[in-house]
Amino acid sequence: MGSIRIYKGMPPLTEEQIRRLDELKNMSDDEIDFSDIPRMTKEELAKFKPARLRQKKSQNIAS
Repeated sequence: MGSIRIYKGMPPLTEEQIRRLDELKNMSDDEIDFSDIPRMTKEELAKFKPARLRQKKSQNIAS
């Protein structure tokens, strides 16, 4: 599962946000409603590559 990251400068979570996060943490995958997410087309799926197979772009940070 994911985790919550708190960064410097972020306002503290409200009681309502904490309550909602607790509800989501306890939700099973079967309870998630994906009906508002459009299906991927065959063209989109053909372009898909798993993240581990993508080539990372190296950056030259030396001046």
